[in-house]
Amino acid sequence: MRHLMSPLDFSVEELDRLLDLADDIGANPGKYAHTCDGKRLATLFYEPSTRTRLSFEAAMMNLGGKVLGFSSADSSSAAKGESVADTLRVTSCYADICAMRHPKEGAPLVASMASSIPVINAGDGGHQHPTQTLTDLLTIRSLKGRLNNLTIGLCGDLKFGRTVHSLIEALVRYSDVRFVLISPEELRIPSYIREDVLNRGHVPFKEVERLEDALPDLDILYMTRVQKERFFNEEDYVRMKDFYILDRQKMELAREDMFVLHPLPRVNEIAVEVDSDPRAAYFKQAQYGVYVRMALILTLLEVELPC
Repeated sequence: MRHLMSPLDFSVEELDRLLDLADDIGANPGKYAHTCDGKRLATLFYEPSTRTRLSFEAAMMNLGGKVLGFSSADSSSAAKGESVADTLRVTSCYADICAMRHPKEGAPLVASMASSIPVINAGDGGHQHPTQTLTDLLTIRSLKGRLNNLTIGLCGDLKFGRTVHSLIEALVRYSDVRFVLISPEELRIPSYIREDVLNRGHVPFKEVERLEDALPDLDILYMTRVQKERFFNEEDYVRMKDFYILDRQKMELAREDMFVLHPLPRVNEIAVEVDSDPRAAYFKQAQYGVYVRMALILTLLEVELPC
């Protein structure tokens, strides 16, 4: 039995096989429509989510399985003080696999240690978001045809953005990947990412404040929102929330083959006028998220795949 807590839980070879499976699911969805008949996915979401929770549910239903769970801590026994370990011991009696989102870093890991079914980390605080990373990798590979020899711009909240942290850790395992880290000084990437991942791995990167300076060099621009829920006071959030806004004028500085990604939800960091640009790939990215979660469920459940 395997769990998924981090993208690093899979080797590069395993990641490539998972992405190949997701590609085949996207091309031949009917082929997989009954692969999880009789299986149940528990979605235990202790904090709000739209795309991640619904895409997990859609993924399991597309495979012929069923879904149970809760969408907020208030509607679970956590409100009565139940531990995540006990919740997983009980959930293991009802479901075959579990996706958990929790505001506390490490909570899904603690839950997995008590679980007798595979547990997928669907986001833990500002730490990791591995299934979003799998989605990002599939999206980049589908759009650019590769995961190596790329210049990736990461823009916005790089301090609290778990999607950014996970994506950096995954991409550094591919050759000739360069990062441009675009953020105000207050929202720069944490030192453990800078020192333990980038510097230790001798990965080329630069930190800049102006989005306009970075755009001409990028193959991928990964925008993020400034997350109000991660700030300790309203004043800091208000000061930071409009620091970067990608609009049509800025897009004119970018290459014809640069694509814009965003884990969503978008607030106002990407102007609506950009949606019609053929390089805007963030809604396509959401669709890829269903395919990759279908592939992950099949992999962790060790389901026999159709020929």
